[in-house]
Amino acid sequence: MDGDARPVATLWRLALNDDRLFCTIYRHDNGFQLRVESATTVILTEPFELQPRTFARTQALRASLKRRGWKES
Repeated sequence: MDGDARPVATLWRLALNDDRLFCTIYRHDNGFQLRVESATTVILTEPFELQPRTFARTQALRASLKRRGWKES
């Protein structure tokens, strides 16, 4: 992870029991980065482009987690 990455926006927050997940867009020197993270761990990180297909991917991931029992928080 880049130490100079700055959060730009949180797209969604989900909860399951006492666990929380956040889908956040970060800006760093090389552009944008998508991170799915808990309070203590980064679970997924990948380059992020401000394109409709990229936002659709974040929504598909959110929908998949909701089908597994995660709820909006």
